[in-house]
Amino acid sequence: MTQQATPPKGIGPMAKREMRLAYAMLLPTFAIVLSIVLFPLLANFWISFKSVQLADLRQAEIKVNEQLRPKPKAAGEDVILRYRVRNSSQKAPVSDVFLRDTIPTGLIIGAVPEICTLTARELTCDLGDQPAGSRLEIKIPVTVEQSYLDAGVRPKDQPMQVSGTSKNVLTSFDFTLDNFRKVFSSSEFWTVLRVSLYYTIFGTAGALILGLFAAQLLNTAFFGRNVLRGLFLFPYVAPVIAVAFAWVLLLDAGPGGTFNAMLQTIGATDGPINFLGRRSIPFDMFGFTFEFPMALTTVILFEAWRYFPLSFLFILARMQSVSSDMYEAAEMDGATPLQQFWFISIPQLMGILAVLFLLRFIWTFNKFDDIFLLTGGAAGTRTLTVDVYEQAFAVSNLGAGAAVAVVVFIVLLFFALIFFKFSPQDDG
Repeated sequence: MTQQATPPKGIGPMAKREMRLAYAMLLPTFAIVLSIVLFPLLANFWISFKSVQLADLRQAEIKVNEQLRPKPKAAGEDVILRYRVRNSSQKAPVSDVFLRDTIPTGLIIGAVPEICTLTARELTCDLGDQPAGSRLEIKIPVTVEQSYLDAGVRPKDQPMQVSGTSKNVLTSFDFTLDNFRKVFSSSEFWTVLRVSLYYTIFGTAGALILGLFAAQLLNTAFFGRNVLRGLFLFPYVAPVIAVAFAWVLLLDAGPGGTFNAMLQTIGATDGPINFLGRRSIPFDMFGFTFEFPMALTTVILFEAWRYFPLSFLFILARMQSVSSDMYEAAEMDGATPLQQFWFISIPQLMGILAVLFLLRFIWTFNKFDDIFLLTGGAAGTRTLTVDVYEQAFAVSNLGAGAAVAVVVFIVLLFFALIFFKFSPQDDG
């Protein structure tokens, strides 16, 4: 007789209570992650579909300057109570504008304009809709009494209220694709994208190769190894502004450039080379003339030098976890050190190398400060992150800058999906 399998039971009441409790305890963490990660991302997408300039962040409002001219000196003088009204924005109108003011005691009001009404000492003016950049002046004749002069008050010392409705470009539901049209139709965009990929791929590969070489070197025990490990961390822990300006001074094409002075002393060059200011240098190879990207290559070398210690730490930690029995067995079988490295170390390190490549690719693609400090994005080193800064702040077009940032996000998302699809797994 065949025994039937017992169907799995559902989640019991106790398990459900524990699940709800776990979700309740994790809710603050979820809220923090959503606010820190998703909110800026969604805000960037929102702005990218809006035609917003840097000046549009300041909402349009009505400014009023209240004066009594000429300044009264004696009782019985006839003067003018003047309100100068202006729209602070040159682009956005303000609708339904009302001016409400309390007239100081001792000022006898004459005839008021048609747009204003006076109840007791409360003045109300209906200014209607004020277009962008508009200016309006309201003049009311008044007679000064001695009580006003004795009080020593001024008209603007009294409370005044100005109300109006203006449209906020950031919170409105007006969307446009003009920012993306401008980005993709620009002749420089594809060049900037190509430079970004070139800088990211070679900068990431350089950091991994240097880190792998340093880890292999310091994986062997010798006197002073700990001191050397600490020195290898210097490029990563030193402030970026300090090391960037150190490189600028070393590679300076002027008389103070140390590296150029060394090259000229040994006869390697006839004159100084502008490493950070020259876009390219032509050179001949196999009968063809190529353009060597000088400034971009220099920035890539800085990127690899500065960030290889991170790769070095991770790779060295993974190397030390590999069993020495495999190396001893390979050595007994006659494997050379190079063969041991290629057939034992590299397969064991593929997982950590893949993770490091992903992290360094994302970080390098988003890197801004290194390039900005070294070249400012000039001489063919302008990447997408530098373009975000220039669009948003140099040109004051926040919408275009946000659109470029969206492109950066999409490129990195596409790369991450491809990476997770085909990345090798760590078998160690």
